[in-house]
Formats: sequence, structure tokens, C-alpha cells
Amino acid sequence: MKILIFNWQDITHPLSGGAEVHLHETYSRIAAMGHEVTLFCSLYEGAKPTEEINGIRVIREGGRFLFNYVVMKKYFTTFRKQQFDLIVDDLNKIPFYTPAYVREPILGEIHHLLGTSVFKETIFPLASYVYLAERAALPIYKKIHFMVHSPSTHQELLSLGFNPNNVHHVHYGVNHQLFRQTGVEKSLVPLVGALGRLKKYKSFDHLIEAFVIVKNEIPNARLVIIGDGDDKPRLMELVNRLELNDSVTLTGFVSEEEKVDWLNKIHVAVNTSIKEGWGLTAIEANACGTPTVSSNVQGLRDAVIDGETGLLYEYGNREQLAEKILLLLRDEHLRNRLTQNALQRSKEFDWQIGAEKTMEVIERVIAERKKL
Repeated sequence: MKILIFNWQDITHPLSGGAEVHLHETYSRIAAMGHEVTLFCSLYEGAKPTEEINGIRVIREGGRFLFNYVVMKKYFTTFRKQQFDLIVDDLNKIPFYTPAYVREPILGEIHHLLGTSVFKETIFPLASYVYLAERAALPIYKKIHFMVHSPSTHQELLSLGFNPNNVHHVHYGVNHQLFRQTGVEKSLVPLVGALGRLKKYKSFDHLIEAFVIVKNEIPNARLVIIGDGDDKPRLMELVNRLELNDSVTLTGFVSEEEKVDWLNKIHVAVNTSIKEGWGLTAIEANACGTPTVSSNVQGLRDAVIDGETGLLYEYGNREQLAEKILLLLRDEHLRNRLTQNALQRSKEFDWQIGAEKTMEVIERVIAERKKL
């Protein structure tokens, strides 16, 4: 089977996130099953125009901001002639509008709809463009099959009028060979951590502000924010302004192995996003033996079972966030109970199972097209 994927970026892109991890982990396994997988994505500085990564043929063209137009042109000039069995349209930011021009069977993939959360991330004119493009595209996509990765996104599509028979829920997995308890000891001082790209919608500023309260209660507590992104200068300025330089660390980019070390060292992992497709970093922390405190929002509330594998708080409520962090730092019995539950639940998420279920959806989409 020949599968073509359209996505804005690949796993090697400096701005890659959970969507790219999912794509790579899933379709590299599908390639290993004997299928031919091609990913068409934007080109970034220093990247090769073409290369093979874990069985996936990656083709890069065009800049990040106009890539949706590049996709349409490339389809008509090249891909349409290559007889692909299926095209995967990964809706992430600006849509590609493939149902309007692609003749092959299409499987759409949505991690989460941006909706109004885009206004948290960027300037108003650009946010308005993205928001309106997403809203305008939804009617075009309503007749195709979609794959989603959380109950929240599943329900959101149904509420927008998508056919329940065409929306398929396939969980993310976890790389258990990488994200695991490694024997690295927990920090000797109370250590809170957060992992992810430093983007405004991730709301790391809420955590820094809440940490002022935590530090007032536990003076030797420390906070580490693991990752890099364009919101880093603003966050560093906030740390300076709140005089937290001695207790808050922003690591910048770290390797996957370093991430795992940090997730083993910290006592509590925190997720403060306004919206997510799925709480991948929460499950990765769980697999490393660390419970989470997460905002009670779409995606995260699906990944974190409140009171069982972690604690949820009202998004934006810094006082409540600090309260939940303090509770886990102080109550070792509760922390240990949540840790054991979290470890057990993390075992339910497996990329190989996800890849096999994805192939079942793909085969159904192709079979239905053949009946027409």
C-alpha cells in the first residue's frame, strides 16, 4: 500500500511537537509492516530536501507559512501521477483543503481544533486568519473519515456535526523503551517540572507565577521547565521580574535522554496548557514514575485521571495550581499512590497497538471508497 501524508513539519523540525511524534511513531511502524509511506512537509534551514527516516520517505519543500499552497501545487504537478492508495491530511493550524481537490481516498487527522486558543498564541491579525481558515474548512471536511486521539476531540467533532461513523478514536502511545524508570533518584530538594515547547498557549507563565506561592510555603523548592521555543524570552523576563532566578531553571533544548532523566528526578510534573489534543507529556511523566498536576481542559483531562494518576485544577487559577502542587509535595503517601496508579496506566498506551488500529481505519477508508 502507498500512503502519502501532508503535515506542516516532520519529527526533525526544531518546532516539532506531539503531533509530529505521533506521526513518526505511528507511520514508521506502518512502514515496517511493508507499506510505502511518504511524508510531504515544509523545508527548514539546514534540512535535506529529501531523506528517509525510519522507513518514512520525507520530502521537504516550501516555507512554513505558505506551505498549504505548496501542498496543492505539488499534488497536481507530482503526487497525482504517483498512484497513492491513500492520502493522510493532518489538520494542524491552516488546513490543506484536500477534499476540495484530491481524488484519492483521504483520512483526516485532528489532534485538536485550535478554535479561540489561537488568540492566546499569536498576534490578532494572524490569529484571526488561522481561526477563520479553520472554521471555513470544517464543512469541506465533513464527508471524509477522521482519526482523533482523545475523547474530548472526538466529542468536539460530533458537536460540530461530523458523522459519528466517520470519526475514529485511536490513542497515542508511549515509547516505553525510552520513557521509563531508569534508577535515577528523585531530587533531594522538592522539584517541580514541566516539559514541552515554550509556546504561549502552553501557559508556562501561569506555572512560574504559581511557583511564587509554592516557594513561599516551601523555600527550598525548585522549578525546572524543560524545552525550548519562541516564548522563552518572555518567560525568562518573568522569572527575573519575580526574582526567581535562584530557584527556576529554563533548560532550553535537551536530548530525549535528558528529558527522561528530568522526568525521573522531579517529584511533580505540571501541564498548564489552555488546550491539548492529548496529554502526551503527562503519560510520559507517568511512565517515568512521576504524577502530574494538569489544567482541567480538553486533552489533558483525558490523559490525567483526577485523584488517581494526578490532579486537575481550573485553568488560569494560579492559587489552585499552587495548592495542588503543594499537596503533592507535602503528602508523600498521596504522591506514592498516584505514582503507582500512573505507572500502571501508562502501560495501556503503546505505539505498536496504535499503528495496528490506524491500519484498520486506513483499510476501512479504502474499502469504502472502492464500493462507490
